[in-house]
Amino acid sequence: MARKKKVTQERHEDYMKRRLDDTRIVIAKEEKTSNIILVVGKLSKEDVDALHEAEQSYGDSWRQRGGIGAFMMLARKWDRLEKQVNEFGYDIFDAIDDDARDEGVLDDIRDLRRYLLLVESHMLLSWEKQGLDMNLGSQDD
Repeated sequence: MARKKKVTQERHEDYMKRRLDDTRIVIAKEEKTSNIILVVGKLSKEDVDALHEAEQSYGDSWRQRGGIGAFMMLARKWDRLEKQVNEFGYDIFDAIDDDARDEGVLDDIRDLRRYLLLVESHMLLSWEKQGLDMNLGSQDD
């Protein structure tokens, strides 16, 4: 009796991530994107992956105490970062160069950036749920 070949189908989420990566490569080639923006794109993808993984373990615990708790979580991350760079006259590049630990300055920067993404995303989803079009994702500084 012949065995049926198991067909594996790519999950939609994986497909979309792959397509986004393909799109970034094409855009970079067409627009001659600078190296730093290419790295920002890579970091963004890593942030999304890390946040997805953390969500599997922790859920939305980052906001379980509401907006004040979310702000205090951001403040704690900033305070930790500030303490580390203070020793270097607030030169963040020197502080990073001096701290090669896995849990060092760059780790705190990653954590803060990811928490900021969560806060902004939470608000955008909240406004969308209310039917508000705040269009904040495309504003320039």
